[in-house]
Amino acid sequence: MKTVTIRNIPENVISTVRTLSKSERRSINNELIILIETGLNTVLSSLTGKKRELREVFSDPKRQADLWEEFAGKWEDSRETSEIIQDIIESRSRGREFSL
Repeated sequence: MKTVTIRNIPENVISTVRTLSKSERRSINNELIILIETGLNTVLSSLTGKKRELREVFSDPKRQADLWEEFAGKWEDSRETSEIIQDIIESRSRGREFSL
């Protein structure tokens, strides 16, 4: 297991952690681990929901067309189209074949 040092914890936060650890009969370390795990699970489940929501939006061809129409004409870039395409190609991660 790894060890982490957390500095500058506000007094009200550490006080709340102490109170929770006493009421749950856990060490402050164990209480912090549980709080971190709980927070991570909450954030990850929230992100999963957002990803699912985005997937649903973009899997609907009509909705996708509406979004593109809304976006059309708002992109400002002084570069030529070929330069933009080249930048996109160069910034892609390697390993997946594609063609334009």
